[in-house]
Amino acid sequence: MIVAPNARGIAYISGRGARASTVAFLARFSPRSNRPGANLGAALEGIGASLDQVAKLTVYVVDHDMSKLGVLTQNVVEMFGANLPAQTSCLVPKLAIDPMLFEVEAVVVLD
Repeated sequence: MIVAPNARGIAYISGRGARASTVAFLARFSPRSNRPGANLGAALEGIGASLDQVAKLTVYVVDHDMSKLGVLTQNVVEMFGANLPAQTSCLVPKLAIDPMLFEVEAVVVLD
């Protein structure tokens, strides 16, 4: 996570992800899909920010398909309510750490 010194009022949070086990991907995707949200919440708390200050989310998903999009959308709505940030989902073949299923980045507007 970086709070940009030359762009006062902006924080960039990255690397909020969930890891897979040896269980099949789809069997693990839904139950684990809220873990990056919890990780994001902890990162926001660490800089004294809250979910309503998130302006943009980028979600990188391994082997993305429409069923995974539904799970992600549900979790984002549960986390943010009616005040959704701008969002982009990106299909990737894999992430930096092999067992990771997806990763979340956030741009946060600080007070």
